[in-house]
Amino acid sequence: MLLKGALHVHTTCSDGTLSVSEAANVYESLGFDFIALTDHDFLMRQGCYDDVNNLTTKLLIFTGVEMTVFEKGYVHINRIDGDEEVLHIFNHPADLDLPVSKVIERIASVAKRFPIDAVEITSNGFRTPEFDTSEISYKKIATDDSHSRSGCGRAWIEMDCMRDKDSIIRAIKKGRFWNCYTG
Repeated sequence: MLLKGALHVHTTCSDGTLSVSEAANVYESLGFDFIALTDHDFLMRQGCYDDVNNLTTKLLIFTGVEMTVFEKGYVHINRIDGDEEVLHIFNHPADLDLPVSKVIERIASVAKRFPIDAVEITSNGFRTPEFDTSEISYKKIATDDSHSRSGCGRAWIEMDCMRDKDSIIRAIKKGRFWNCYTG
């Protein structure tokens, strides 16, 4: 089954402008099959994802968190929870404003504490080709890091796999997906 998904979505649970329900509606209207809610750890309101399973939507909705990790400054790591599987993505390396070699060092340091599965090759949904390099040994993933309606659907992944959370995470970990962009 062909699936389309966004793995970095912010809502009013932290610094986004769309509620969980509004974000789900927008992504569903754009033809997405799944999204991952990844609000910022230090801004997230307790219990804000409690009603996710009560939403009227065809989307599979992952919950997770964008963790702030201090490693020679700070970096962001998305932790996305499946039913049993967990996915960790090193977020928006271009925002660090460092040469690729220094970003690789940062990723290696963070990987000692978190099992990094993939690295974003986008910044706010725009491709950052300097990080889509074989020098970075992790799977490369496109996300839109949406914080508002205008940020939704800029970049996503597609895959051919079963429509359940753990199958999606396993496909990503194995690199069985492709990156897509609007522009």
